[in-house]
Amino acid sequence: MNQQNLASFIWSVADLLRGDFKRSEFGRVILPFTLLRRLECVLEPSREAVLERHKALKDTGIELDTVLPKISGHRFYNVSRYVLANLGETETRANLEDYLAKFSTNTWQIFDYFNFSTWLDRLHEANLLYLVVHKFASIDLHPDTVSNHEMGLVFEELIRRFAESANDTAGEHFTPRDVVRLSTTLIFSADYAALTGEGVVRTIYDPCCGTGGFLASGIEQVLEWNPNARIVPFGQELNPESYAIAMADMMIKGYDPKNIHFGNTLSDDRLPFERFNYCLANPPFGVDWKKVQKAIIDEQKNSGHDGRFGAGLPRVSDGSLLFLMHLLSKRSHEDGGTRIGIILNGSPLFTGGAGSGESEIRRWILRIPPKMTVDSGDRDRLAHRSRTGVGFLR
Repeated sequence: MNQQNLASFIWSVADLLRGDFKRSEFGRVILPFTLLRRLECVLEPSREAVLERHKALKDTGIELDTVLPKISGHRFYNVSRYVLANLGETETRANLEDYLAKFSTNTWQIFDYFNFSTWLDRLHEANLLYLVVHKFASIDLHPDTVSNHEMGLVFEELIRRFAESANDTAGEHFTPRDVVRLSTTLIFSADYAALTGEGVVRTIYDPCCGTGGFLASGIEQVLEWNPNARIVPFGQELNPESYAIAMADMMIKGYDPKNIHFGNTLSDDRLPFERFNYCLANPPFGVDWKKVQKAIIDEQKNSGHDGRFGAGLPRVSDGSLLFLMHLLSKRSHEDGGTRIGIILNGSPLFTGGAGSGESEIRRWILRIPPKMTVDSGDRDRLAHRSRTGVGFLR
C-alpha cells in the first residue's frame, strides 16, 4: 500500500466520526491515534523484554529511564500490559489511560500537545472510543512495513487533509517533500567533500520546523553520502500538533527530542545561544507578526545589533525577513561557517522603498555583517537563489 492509499485508509476513520464530530475536528482525533499506533508498532519487537525487565526493577529504586530505553532499543518505552488491540470493549477509556500513562515521560507528554484527553472524552461520550481504537489496532504501521520516510509522507498527507477540513492552509504546517529535497540538496551539495570524510559531526536547525521535514531530509541527504556521519537536529515549532509529530519523529529515529522546542521563534527563541552548521526554513508567507510585535520591538530597542533585529523591522503584515534575520543570528563563526537556506516569495526581496525597514534589512545583508565572510561566488548564489525563492548565505 503506497503512502497515499495508506493515508486514505487511515482517514477513513472519519466515517465513524461524522455526525458526532465536526469535519474540522476529524484530524484532532486521527493524528494522535495514528502517532500512537506508530509508536506501538515501533516498540512491538521489544515489548515483552521491556515488561519483564520492568517487573524485575520497578521496586528497586533504579531509575527506569536509564535502563528501559536500552531494552526497548529506542529513546522511549511503555510498561503497560495494554496495547490498542487488547483494551477491551467495556473498560476502553480506563485501559487506554493506563496505556498512555505508562509510556516514558518524553512520550506521554507528546499527547498533551494534541490535547488528547479532551478528544478521548468526546469519543467516550459518543460511544465511539472502542470503534476508533479497534480500527487503528488493525492498521499495520510497523517500520518493516512503513519506513520512517514513508511514515513522514503519511503524516503530511493526513495534515493536508486536516488543513482542508478545517479551512486552514496546509503549508503552515509542512513543506512539500519535493521542495524540501531540492532545498537540502542545494544546501548540502556544496559541502559534499567535507561531509563524506571521517568523523563528520554537523548540526542542522529549522526555526519553524512543522512536522520536521527539513530536518529529516537533511539527515537523509547526508547519510546517503556518508552512513557514518552524525547529524544533530534542532528545531522549534509553534503549532502544537505539528510540534508533537516532529518531536515523535525525531525520537523514533533515535535523536534527542529535547532538541525540538515548542513556541514562537520570533518572540521566544528557545535556543538563544546555539549556533549551527546548517539552517533551513520555510517561514509562512505573508503572515503578520502583530501578536509578537511588542516582544520584537523591545528586543530591537534593548539589544540592537547584539540581538537579532538590529538591522530594522519589516512592515507588520509580513514576518519573513524577521525569520531571515533570526537565521543569520544562528551562523557559526568557527571554521566552515554556516550554510543557510530559506524559502521566500518575492515580497521580502522587493517590498519597501529606500529607507524602509525592508530596504534597511536588505542593505544590512548585502553589506555583510561583522564576522560574516561571503566570497563573490556566494554573493552570486545569493542573488540567483533569491530570485528563485531560495536564499543562501555562507
